[in-house]
Amino acid sequence: MSTQPTPPAADGKQPGAQTEELVSLYQSSQAIYAKAVNGLFSKWRWALVWFTQILFYGLPWLDWNSRQAVLFDLEARRFYLFGLVLYPQDLIYLAGLLVISALALFLFTAVAGRLWCGYACPQTVYTEIFMWFEKQIEGDRAARMRLDKSELSAVKFGLKAAKHTTWVLFSLWTGFTFVGYFTPIKELWALTLAVNLGPWQTFWVLFYGFATYGNAGFMREQVCKYMCPYARFQSAMFDKDTMIVTYDAKRGEPRGARSKKADPKALGLGSCVDCSLCVQVCPTGIDIRKGLQYECIGCGACIDVCDEVMEKVGYPKGLVKYSTQNGLEKGWSTGEMVRHAFRPRVLIYTGILAAICLAMAVSLYLRVPLKVDVIRDRGTLARIVEMGHVENVYRLQVMNATESKQTYVITVEGVNGIKLASETTIEVLPTELRGMAVRVQVPPEHAQPGSHPIYFGIRSSGDDPHGVREKAVFIVPR
Repeated sequence: MSTQPTPPAADGKQPGAQTEELVSLYQSSQAIYAKAVNGLFSKWRWALVWFTQILFYGLPWLDWNSRQAVLFDLEARRFYLFGLVLYPQDLIYLAGLLVISALALFLFTAVAGRLWCGYACPQTVYTEIFMWFEKQIEGDRAARMRLDKSELSAVKFGLKAAKHTTWVLFSLWTGFTFVGYFTPIKELWALTLAVNLGPWQTFWVLFYGFATYGNAGFMREQVCKYMCPYARFQSAMFDKDTMIVTYDAKRGEPRGARSKKADPKALGLGSCVDCSLCVQVCPTGIDIRKGLQYECIGCGACIDVCDEVMEKVGYPKGLVKYSTQNGLEKGWSTGEMVRHAFRPRVLIYTGILAAICLAMAVSLYLRVPLKVDVIRDRGTLARIVEMGHVENVYRLQVMNATESKQTYVITVEGVNGIKLASETTIEVLPTELRGMAVRVQVPPEHAQPGSHPIYFGIRSSGDDPHGVREKAVFIVPR
């Protein structure tokens, strides 16, 4: 038998031969022109924008006891929070605050998805502000798209220059305010007007301003989609009873355009008119009709615009809404979904969070605004002085954590006949750390050789009596 050779194909390749196809692993992102929307969730979003920004920009200018109310003075190593003064030794409170923040994030995510991302995250808040500036200067979505596609002209250059100038000024003010939490802001303002900012202050104003300008002006959704780790591990905290933005596919499909007077059932269509407005208003550019996606920040913009469309065509609202997967599949009412929200995971998060908050509150309430370190004099462990008394020398580091001058009385106990042979009082200015040498003596008849535990008592003699008790060791030579 003989086989006939297979004739080559028209392009010169043998049939069945493998062909190479070039696949690009990089796809440039498409610009997202989010359309402005009005509605319930938009109002909530803007209410939180106003609340967070009034808080951020206003707190540094608020005075408390003739000083800045909130100031993290790294140079002086003091942190002022209204009437509370904290020191590096109080780092445990920062750790507690971080734990509370993490648990609160886990709790809110388990209950209602990415509420933080959609309404209070700085990236969302500043992106919303920058988009508002953009809309005021360049116009809404359609106008911005036309402007970007048009050739460079004096009008286009002027609009772009005005927008970026506004962004830069706002970003610099944001950076200035940020630095004002670490350097007294009134002093910082005077230095700025005198063009006499220090190198580190200048660096952080420019750095934080540049970060705001870049993240909110250019990167926007890229931060949420690719840089934020929360978007990646949020699925571990979601389950089918988590409240998320959902599209009711049973009601909406099959989608399609129709006239307002048409009967969708007669046309075999669902409630979705396929207007794509839910995509146009999305700040991350996703289509909520494709189901839950990690890019969704739960802002509710698609809910607002879909409700507007449903109202215009005369259909019931709620085609896109906050719901749970179980609630959507089983047709649960809002009350049933709320009842299912109280599941073991949520109760555990709530219990741990409440316990830590209570412990923090009690600890702060019982916190003594006085810190004392007792250090033995390493040059002389013990010595014999007049009348045969055994003497040890200690150095007391007394930190007054109040904002008023305090006079502290020092006592010592622990060995029979023990007494102070030096000053028994020390005056410490507000928020000052002061050292004091203390001589402690024990009469010879009670001076048994060895080391003996003793206790220093340091107590305020002012109107707000408070004190501490510190342990030390008294050495009697053999």
